[in-house]
Order: sequence, then structure tokens, then C-alpha cells
Amino acid sequence: MEAGLANYIELISNTGFPIVISLYLLNRMEKKLDSLVHAINQLCESYTIANKL
Repeated sequence: MEAGLANYIELISNTGFPIVISLYLLNRMEKKLDSLVHAINQLCESYTIANKL
């Protein structure tokens, strides 16, 4: 955990606080979008199977 924190502190000192926050939020959003895409794909598969019955 300390190594990750040191990396964030180094990023903040090199690029600035707003840029680091933006990158952090984009990374979190990407993970959530990936899980949303996965859930939608599962829903489509379930719908296709249900329509075949």
C-alpha cells in the first residue's frame, strides 16, 4: 500500500493534483464500464436462450 501511495504522491508532484484525480476517476469508471458491458452481454445471452424456448 505504501508503494502505491508513493507513486500517487510522485504523480501529484510531477503533474498536478487535478490531472491525478482525473486519471484516478477515469480508471475507476473504466472498471465499472467493463462490468456493465459484461452484465449486458449476459442479459443478451439469457434473452436469446429464453426466446428459443
